[in-house]
Amino acid sequence: MIRLTRLNNQALTLNSDLIKFVEQSPDTLITLIGGEKIVVKERAEEVVARVIQFRRLVLEGLSCAWDGSSSHLPPAERGEAKKEPEK
Repeated sequence: MIRLTRLNNQALTLNSDLIKFVEQSPDTLITLIGGEKIVVKERAEEVVARVIQFRRLVLEGLSCAWDGSSSHLPPAERGEAKKEPEK
C-alpha cells in the first residue's frame, strides 16, 4: 500500500499491486487493472519510487522471516550438522 494525494488534497492509500499504468500529462493519471482511473498530485516518478520502496520493504520482511534458521526446516537445511548416534 502506498500513500498518495488526490488533487483536492485528500489522502489516498492505494494497493500498488492494482496499478496497471502511471502516466504524466500534465497531471499524474493512475490506471488500475480494473479500469478505474485516479488523478494524484504526486509526479509519476514519485509514484513509481513509492511502489519500489514499498515492495523493497515487503521483500526485506520476507528475507528476515525466511533466513534459513526457521525451526520448521529440516536440520540439514537450517545449516545444522547431522548428529551421530551415541555409542
